[in-house]
Amino acid sequence: MDIKEYFTRISYRGSYGKPDLATLTDIFQHHIRAVPYENLSIHCGESIELDLEATYNKIVRKKRGGWCMENNYLLSWVLKTLGFNITLLGSKVYVPEYDRYADQINHLLLKVVLDDKSYIVDGGFGMVYQTWQPMELISGTDQPQTPGVFRFVEESGVWYLEKVKRKQWVPNQSVSTSQTLEIVCRRVYLFTLQPRDIEDFRACNAHLQTAPDSMFVKKSICSLQTADGIQALVGWKLIEVKYNYKDNMDLVEIRILADEEIEKTLKEKFNITLDKKFVPINTTRSPLF
Repeated sequence: MDIKEYFTRISYRGSYGKPDLATLTDIFQHHIRAVPYENLSIHCGESIELDLEATYNKIVRKKRGGWCMENNYLLSWVLKTLGFNITLLGSKVYVPEYDRYADQINHLLLKVVLDDKSYIVDGGFGMVYQTWQPMELISGTDQPQTPGVFRFVEESGVWYLEKVKRKQWVPNQSVSTSQTLEIVCRRVYLFTLQPRDIEDFRACNAHLQTAPDSMFVKKSICSLQTADGIQALVGWKLIEVKYNYKDNMDLVEIRILADEEIEKTLKEKFNITLDKKFVPINTTRSPLF
């Protein structure tokens, strides 16, 4: 594994000699705009390995993306290589369908300590809940970013991530049920500061790609952050979001693709070419944006 090869993959040409917040933010933003959040392996007959070299080869050399345990595991190696103080953390994602958090940890994130301040770095959540900057680990303080206003709330040692979303304007009504979605504060996940090892995620990694009730089994997802929003392919639905398009409102454009458009869209929108036949799926109503 080669850090310069990784930098080429994410088109990063900045400095990296000093492990500071500016460098961390720059590398992080290049990563989320170059590496898709995706679970396509599950839907083209591949297994997702929780192995650093396999993840490196998949993301860096094959130019694929990955889910949280791939993106953030790779980022942990990158940041450690550059001299950052990194701790793996585990979180439980909020499930709006059931209005509750997961029973067990099902999301990997990173804590980075810089100048006696702690930051949460999460390059593997995807869609509109993907942060665009490291978040300082402080409770009750709004941290505005381009995607919206994020904040942490701490209660008895448990940290909760929330996002205040803008109104969303969905102009093409034939594929959407609502014209304007209102501003809402949405829970994202909870976590503690208990240090984790990658082995703590092995069972979770296996469960999420095989369990019949797993959202990742029932929904194929590929999303990528852009200069002004996101683009995502969920099942056959191509979604493009432009943040703060006008009047504190996000523009959400949706189009349903035909089967013959999928391969071309993955290549043109996400720079992904799959080795095996991909079968899109979307059999759950769990909202992603």
